[in-house]
Amino acid sequence: MIAIIKTGGKQYVVKPGDKLKIEKLLKEVGEEFSFTDVLLTEKAGSVEVGAPFVKADVKAKVLSHGKGDKVVVYKYKSKKRESRKIGHRQPYTEVEILSIK
Repeated sequence: MIAIIKTGGKQYVVKPGDKLKIEKLLKEVGEEFSFTDVLLTEKAGSVEVGAPFVKADVKAKVLSHGKGDKVVVYKYKSKKRESRKIGHRQPYTEVEILSIK
């Protein structure tokens, strides 16, 4: 049983037991919730495609919050002695998929 969910502007293929790092959600650690934007479900060989969404319930549990690896952006303009260095760490929420109904 798999499903394709949409969250944070991205799409993820999930199945029960999967652990994902997704865009940060305003949920507490240990809290259970469900994804409402389900685009596709597959169960026992039958595929249900939404237009745009399927009436399905993907339950998940928040495991932790954190920040990703640092990405360094360095901009340099030759002949002008101009440079700029910027670092960024994207916040994420790690979730575990509990069930798909």
